[in-house]
Amino acid sequence: MLIGKAGALRSAICTADETSITVRGRDLCGDLMGGLSFTEFFLLHLTGKAPSADQAFFLDAMLVGLAEHGMTPSAQAARMTLAAAPESLQGAVAAGIAGAGSVVLGAAEEAGRLLARGVGEAAGNADAFETAARRIAEEIRAARRPVPGFGHPLHRPDDPRATRLLALAHDRGAAGDHTRFLEVLAPVVNEVWQRNLPVNINGAIASIMLDLDFPMEALRGVPILARTAGLLGHLYEESQRPMGFLLAHHAEAAVKYDGEPPPSGQQ
Repeated sequence: MLIGKAGALRSAICTADETSITVRGRDLCGDLMGGLSFTEFFLLHLTGKAPSADQAFFLDAMLVGLAEHGMTPSAQAARMTLAAAPESLQGAVAAGIAGAGSVVLGAAEEAGRLLARGVGEAAGNADAFETAARRIAEEIRAARRPVPGFGHPLHRPDDPRATRLLALAHDRGAAGDHTRFLEVLAPVVNEVWQRNLPVNINGAIASIMLDLDFPMEALRGVPILARTAGLLGHLYEESQRPMGFLLAHHAEAAVKYDGEPPPSGQQ
């Protein structure tokens, strides 16, 4: 019995023969290598279209802003994996990336969907942004859910990375409806939550990249790509100055057992 769906297998990304490699219709060796930066190549590879100057500029800035986050859970997981399997650099990177989701690494996609909804409900009419923003904020608050693209456990009153990206978007004339909606939504969120919830880097990434026609479905790939670079730095340091087992030791020492006591006579 055949399982799946019948049909031809097709891809528009790459083909090769004995003497050449073609990526998105362009010669890899003769055109792309030495002709594009990695960021430009990533955008071409992803979308099949030559990137604009703003797309490449902002993706570069975002990758730099996201690559390093200190000793986060993803860095710790990667380091401890390499300590346990020093021959598996790829496994350690995968361990650090595997937790990409709504809390870590995946928030840009969630923020993008929220912003797209707001722009859609306002039908692109800037005068209707505040009404849509208030409706959405109150709905999220009533459901006791976090606001994607807002808040940060460390950076207050503002996430400096988001501030920088949004300033660059205005300076370069790249701010469109999604960024304008984000900026209308921000004070409404603070009012509804009755406290300051700063726009974080994921909110800025989502608004700017959507304004630059970056695909919604690939937004999560931006932090994943950036964090891969950051993890490689951590893993090289781990190979030179190991701390994976030290992290495990500190975790073991910090965690107090509060289960059933051991049987009588045992420690």
